[in-house]
Formats: sequence, C-alpha cells, structure tokens
Amino acid sequence: MRLIGVMVMADTTNLSIRIDRDLKEEADKLFSLLGMSLTTAITIFVRQAVRQKKIPFEISLYPDNDSMSIAMRDAITASERIWQNSVQNGTDKLTLEEINAEIAKAREARKMSRTSL
Repeated sequence: MRLIGVMVMADTTNLSIRIDRDLKEEADKLFSLLGMSLTTAITIFVRQAVRQKKIPFEISLYPDNDSMSIAMRDAITASERIWQNSVQNGTDKLTLEEINAEIAKAREARKMSRTSL
C-alpha cells in the first residue's frame, strides 16, 4: 500500500473483460443508481467471492426470477405441506374414493355456510 496524503491506496491492476454492450449499459445505470461504478460493483463481487471462498450467490439452471422455477418451488413446498398435514391428521392412507368423499363433504359444508349468511 502507498500512502498518499492521508489516504491509503492499495496497489491496483487493470482487468480487461468482454461483455455484451447492452448488459454493460444496464449495469452502469443500475450501479449508478446504487451510488457506485461498475468497477466498484465488480470489486465487491470479487471481494465477497474471496472472503466466502465461493461464488457469493446461487447459480442454478432455474434462476430465482424464472416464473417456472418459482412455480415449481411453490408446488413442491405446497405438496410437502399437504403431505405433512395429512400425516398429522391421519389422512395419509385414504383411498381415492375416501378423498373424493371428503372433498364432497367439504363442498357441501361450504355451500351450507354460504346459504346461512
């Protein structure tokens, strides 16, 4: 490190990368709104990677903002919750006919509650 006045400057080096022009422009706008440059954002990324000894975010075939992956994750969560509830309620061994009978009873009860209002 070099002392310059009161500021401490780390030795730096240039890094040259190729990136899609539109992506760079979008990144510049975003990071500007966040009060930093693209260089600062990349430096933050690299520092986190070095600190954590890994890529500092999940890399997946199904990105978090992908509506299909969100729907799949929600469906899996709902399915697990339904299964856990059925085990707790003792309904995990019902036959299809028993399930249909339970659905019919629930529909009838809902219908009755609407007509009593």
